[in-house]
Amino acid sequence: MISFPNAKINLGLNIVERRADGYHNIQTVFYPVPLTDALEIVPSQNGETSLTCYGNVVDCPPDDNLVMRAYRLLCEAHDLPPVAMHLYKHIPDGAGLGGGSSDASHALTMLNSMFDLKLTDDHLAALAARLGADCPFFIYNRPMLASGIGDVLTPVDVALSGKTLVLVKPAVRVNTREAYSRVVPQEPSCDLLQTLSLPVAAWDGLLCNDFEPSVFAIYPQLWLIKAALLDAGALYAAMSGSGSAIYGIFDEAVSEAALQQFKQVGGDSQAFCFTLT
Repeated sequence: MISFPNAKINLGLNIVERRADGYHNIQTVFYPVPLTDALEIVPSQNGETSLTCYGNVVDCPPDDNLVMRAYRLLCEAHDLPPVAMHLYKHIPDGAGLGGGSSDASHALTMLNSMFDLKLTDDHLAALAARLGADCPFFIYNRPMLASGIGDVLTPVDVALSGKTLVLVKPAVRVNTREAYSRVVPQEPSCDLLQTLSLPVAAWDGLLCNDFEPSVFAIYPQLWLIKAALLDAGALYAAMSGSGSAIYGIFDEAVSEAALQQFKQVGGDSQAFCFTLT
């Protein structure tokens, strides 16, 4: 069985308060985007469960990878046979795009289907939450308002169908723990869902990522990429999650020449372009 775990972007990201357990309550909308990894799971030929990674280098031994942890999590309640898992990494890591979380949730979904475990999406989402705060979103994989630590999900409608999304990922990697340590929690000044109900061109100045000021201060090239996207005609541009990927939403298609320019602004950046559905 093979699937294609997709990335996400954050539409707005409010860091509301620091919790007693050290985590933060947030408010954001997760939106799925068609930048994907590839995950294949097949019966093991040697009687052992294994994970082999290809593509982008993953700074994590296979046994600690979220995909392997997802398999072991299901094994706690189900007698799963050994499998061979092959993960091709294409989604950049350290980007705020949720690639690792998506891989884990897709592994849960695939194993549920392969072995006819008959677990509901809600059950799978509860398991996914044990792997990471972003993971439950990828079980449902549709636009969701996320609150709590990102694990309380409510479906929302956001009108982005037909828009062009440009993602730019520079070589820098933002440490999530450090990003949280530098942000000052506060109640949002604008209602997130009310802002998202407006035309995309009206979002600028209302829809904010609270990580941007402190992260841009450390990595000014991220601000330059955002400015370049807006200068090129993006209706809205922002950092996804705690970074370092910056996205722009356009009304029209974006040329390959423009993508090459965005790469140069970031200095050895990757750039991707998609039509949203």
